[in-house]
Amino acid sequence: MAAAVQPGGPKRHFLAGNLPEFRRDRLGFLMECARRHGDFVPLRLGVTRAVFINDPGAIEEVLGSSGTFVKSFAYRMIRPVVANGLLLSEGDFWKRQRRLVQPAFQRARMGEAYTPVIVECTERMLDRWTAGEVRDVHPEMMRLTAQVAGQAFFGADVSERTDEVSDALQAANQLLTARMDSLLAVLPDRLPTPGNRKVRDAVARLDAIIYPIIERRRRSRQNRDDLLSRLLAAQDEDGSQMTDTQLRDEVMTFFLAGHETTSLLLSWTLYLLALHHDIQERLGQDIEAVLRGRPPTLAELGTLPYLDAVLCETLRLYPPVWGMGREPVSDCEVAGHPVSKGTSILFSQWVMHRDARYFDQPDWFFPDRWVDGLQKRLPRYAYFPFGGGQRICIGANFAMMEAGIILSMLLPRFHFEPAPDHQVVVWPGFTLRPRSGVHLGLSLAA
Repeated sequence: MAAAVQPGGPKRHFLAGNLPEFRRDRLGFLMECARRHGDFVPLRLGVTRAVFINDPGAIEEVLGSSGTFVKSFAYRMIRPVVANGLLLSEGDFWKRQRRLVQPAFQRARMGEAYTPVIVECTERMLDRWTAGEVRDVHPEMMRLTAQVAGQAFFGADVSERTDEVSDALQAANQLLTARMDSLLAVLPDRLPTPGNRKVRDAVARLDAIIYPIIERRRRSRQNRDDLLSRLLAAQDEDGSQMTDTQLRDEVMTFFLAGHETTSLLLSWTLYLLALHHDIQERLGQDIEAVLRGRPPTLAELGTLPYLDAVLCETLRLYPPVWGMGREPVSDCEVAGHPVSKGTSILFSQWVMHRDARYFDQPDWFFPDRWVDGLQKRLPRYAYFPFGGGQRICIGANFAMMEAGIILSMLLPRFHFEPAPDHQVVVWPGFTLRPRSGVHLGLSLAA
């Protein structure tokens, strides 16, 4: 990637810095930065100082450090949605909340409590699908994973509200992404701009779903031993419990994050399988040989290594989280370079996962690259679809399990093909979404 390195970073505009190029083509701009300017690239995005790093060791310095870095300005733009939930909280409060919810994602809990929910929700979806039709699988996966998250984490049936969730989340995603692109990105959330008003409207629609879930559980006083029960039972040292606002922040975080990543992983996997019939056929045969038409158990997923390889390869090419950022809380050094307090340190899974230094034929969809232990041989942060360090995604194992169960139920029943006259366009908003969906034709699996 760094064959013709030009030090100093790309040329900047007087006021906007590198923002126009970044706004025009985020992924292409970052790929070009890595190709032409190497592993440490100074940037200025409007009024924001930034450096873009593309070295696994340097990324480990940042993500592996405790207390030296905090989430960057881009994350703070989604504060109107998730407020002070686990995604954005820092310091001791974050550590407390992380310890509190960690047991909900233990392997035994996932196998006993979550697998039946995933199977039931998937079967309901499949009952609506018929051979010969074209489906936009992205909203289908959004609805499915929202239902799973609501039922598994909070004991709530949101099947009648999933379209509202998707619409509100799409609106918030678009508007917050537009704000990130703006020279005025630093304007406070409270100002009554049209964009801020639309974000608040989207959040209000989500709150209208979340708060009743909390209220019903408080009234029932049921302990379902799920994530919401753990949050309700939590106490501070002084004996006080979480307020409804604190509960809302955590429920919102896990409700949205708990289905967004998995729905995108499934959408991109189905898209890639539709483009590669040989891989789709091989995976379907592997699944059928083990399961014989049954839904899988968690243990049986471990006997399907090619399924895991397909998911790993999808996460390499189309990581739902395509980029991350941190800011140092004081002046520091990264990879021997001085970085001043408040500078945004950016790194991109999209860029690192397509780096030919670590992946042969990096643009190819080739799941077999993972079957012989590649992940153990790679530098730790050459491949990091779920982040890393203390703040690695707490739901990573749940996302992989959920995606594996759903795919193992879809592929023995249906064969997927790209719909004619529909182009799938990558949209790098806050997550890596298909701009106009993923339209696939369905036929009965052989």
